Amino acid sequence: MKNDIKVLIFDWGDTVMKDFQEFTGPMAEWPHVETVPGIEETLQTLHNEYIICLATNAGASGASLVRKALARAHINHYFTEIFTSKELGYHKPQVEFFESILHKLNLSARECVMIGNDYVKDIVVAKEVGLKTIYLSEDEGIGEYEYADSVIHSMDELEKKIAKL
Repeated sequence: MKNDIKVLIFDWGDTVMKDFQEFTGPMAEWPHVETVPGIEETLQTLHNEYIICLATNAGASGASLVRKALARAHINHYFTEIFTSKELGYHKPQVEFFESILHKLNLSARECVMIGNDYVKDIVVAKEVGLKTIYLSEDEGIGEYEYADSVIHSMDELEKKIAKL
């Protein structure tokens, strides 16, 4: 590890697992679950070097239901901690959401990277709190994302971008 990063914090919906809008209720109970392309290979590589956590606003799921959904996709074992708005009592983009995660991890913001696909909810406030940030953008063009330390368009790019932080 070349930098001081210890923890990678992933958003859940459309960053780790596809968020199918046609389904309602907890993802663990959906008729079909699916990971985002490249996430399993990326997690497999990164979990040996970093603590991997998940942070979600999923209102229908607490940590145990999130774990069940991750297990259905065979990726639960990569995640050391699951942080949900339901259990934290705060939602992204509230500053307290990220501050409470840092408190629970007993780490400083500079030791953590937030990776997410929602620029406002995942990236802007995380950066304001002091976390390093990587924005997973669906836009293949070059955008202006001043709060993102890095921008990726697929999970295949993540490992190299983390190394450059």
